[in-house]
Amino acid sequence: MGFEMINTGWISILPPLIAIALALLTKEVYSSLFIGILSGMLIYSFSAGESIFAAIAHIFDMMFEKISDNAYMIIFLALLWAVVVLVSKSGGSEAYGRWAGRKLKSRRSAGLATSLLGVLIFIDDGFNCLTVGTVMRPVFDRLRISREKLAYIIDATAAPVCIIAPVSSWAVAVASEVSETNGFHAFLSTIPYNLYALLTILMVIFISISGKDFGPMKKAERRALLKGQQADANAQAGDDGKPKGKVIDLVLPIAVLIVCAILGMAYVGGFFKGVPFSEAIGENPTAGLTLGAFAGLVTAFVMYIPRKLMKPRDFMENIVNGIGSIVPPMLILILSWSLGGVCREMIGTGNFISGFVSGSNLPLGFLPFLIFVVAALMSFSMGTSWGTFGLLIPIVTMICAPEGAAAYLIPTLGATLAGSVYGDHCSPISDTTILSSTGAECNHIRHVETQMPYATLVAVVCAVGYLIAGFTLTPWVGLLAGAGLLIAAILFMNRMNTEKEPEKEQKA
Repeated sequence: MGFEMINTGWISILPPLIAIALALLTKEVYSSLFIGILSGMLIYSFSAGESIFAAIAHIFDMMFEKISDNAYMIIFLALLWAVVVLVSKSGGSEAYGRWAGRKLKSRRSAGLATSLLGVLIFIDDGFNCLTVGTVMRPVFDRLRISREKLAYIIDATAAPVCIIAPVSSWAVAVASEVSETNGFHAFLSTIPYNLYALLTILMVIFISISGKDFGPMKKAERRALLKGQQADANAQAGDDGKPKGKVIDLVLPIAVLIVCAILGMAYVGGFFKGVPFSEAIGENPTAGLTLGAFAGLVTAFVMYIPRKLMKPRDFMENIVNGIGSIVPPMLILILSWSLGGVCREMIGTGNFISGFVSGSNLPLGFLPFLIFVVAALMSFSMGTSWGTFGLLIPIVTMICAPEGAAAYLIPTLGATLAGSVYGDHCSPISDTTILSSTGAECNHIRHVETQMPYATLVAVVCAVGYLIAGFTLTPWVGLLAGAGLLIAAILFMNRMNTEKEPEKEQKA
């Protein structure tokens, strides 16, 4: 099926802006996304001389196309969520919560442990979000840490880690976009220039250690500390009221899932037939992840049924319940995929925004800064980092092709990736943002509201860093200056919040 793109100019930015504005104003994502898609289809159909009925038909054509393109992702998420529910029903999550509660006795240690786990699962951002959320959610509930904080840590260690990990599906995707003899070497060279990814990881670690929250996140943390979270009611209990499950009932299925997912990606990509590992895992990562999720499901069956943690009928019912519980976030994903498809493939949103870059006459030293801002706007509007750097990288390589501009290629590519990840990080319609709130079982809009000030603070610091990097052509000065500025800004924002709170209490 396929659509012929029509470049509609400035009006092409309206659909994503409408969807994002409605989502933030109404706190309701489904209708906001659908209205955004409808507005995009109306723009396309009227520009093509078609009727309103054609616009409505195109909506479902696009949904069909995106479901087909992402079929493996849908199957993977269904199987993974079935494993999540089974682990919870077995009592494994509750047992792990008790065990981790004894080992992780402070909010600081829980935050650091979650950050470390997020860094370790660097193969795929969606897999990272759901796995880390499943494992750490009971610990955060026990220590009265907000689900918003969990969702933030998950989100901040998903795409930012994947975009700087040499062995990941992201690395292969970026390398394939660079029209260089050795695209993978070019990707490696961008890592120190990816200021947003590096400084975001620094911010997560610093806030986890210091507890210096600010803005809506600080309010969420105070609420969780006072009221806590609802206890996990899914664990099975024996006659004595104690859960039958053990820590191994959580750890082993998840561990098998992770190992088999990596092996699955390698297998699907042809690693066992001689294809290099870094290329194999990027060939069809979601197909490999699906094999891993199925392996986790089989492991749960072998562990739970013989020990009578649940009956075969209950096991199958839990699988169905798990698949059913993923339907709401899956609907958001399908709608966001469709909106991204309208913007990228039909009305030329990306082409319009990226046109500012090629038409700019600013000195080349401003190029990394300018590309960072443009990539951030594109990614935020379309909710996709991959789609953004897929559009911008070819343009960047063309801009930096002349001999005098060649030195700016790597800094500008780093800025492209950083801006793409920032926009994706705080966009309400981003896959990763949706999956992070899903993995943490946090209200999606609350996750966006609490995360956006943190992500935007890092982005502002990065903008300064790219101004420095653009004129020095070295990442280290901008990175060190950005790290110092970021920590100082966090301390300042925390202090400002602390000073305002007593004033509000006195007025009240």
